This record gives sequence, structure tokens and C-alpha cells, in this order.
Amino acid sequence: MTIFTVINLLYMTEIKKLNRLKVVLAEKDTTNKWLAEQLGKSEFTVSRWTTNKQQPSIEQLYEIAKTLRVEVKDLLMPQEDNY
Repeated sequence: MTIFTVINLLYMTEIKKLNRLKVVLAEKDTTNKWLAEQLGKSEFTVSRWTTNKQQPSIEQLYEIAKTLRVEVKDLLMPQEDNY
């Protein structure tokens, strides 16, 4: 097992919840499917974002915020919740 494999496994076991996308979608009474259609992304990609298995890029966060009519900061977890 290489050091990179070990680091990757450690990271995967400590997945941090960095975005609030799932919460914001619920607050807006909308779905992953709708957001995926609006952004031209797959439902799989949006699902990975909402479960914090993958994070959208900064550019994508701005696009998501614009689509949902929220501020980018509303899509992010407060820093103290990440530690």
C-alpha cells in the first residue's frame, strides 16, 4: 500500500461536511434533479455535492448560488462546524 493510498483512505474516512446544498435545496423546496437540469450537470454529480462526497468548484458554487437565488455563503457550512 502506497502512502497516497493511505492518505486517500484517511481522507475518505473523515469526510467533512463543507456545504449546505442539501439544506438549501430543502429550504427552496426543490430537488437535485431540478438543480442538475438548471446547471447542465448530471443528477449523480449534484447528489455527490449534496451528500458532501464531492465538493463543487468555486465557480460552480457561484453558479449554484445564482440559480438558487442565495448568497454563496449560504451554501457553506460555518467554519466552526468543520472541526
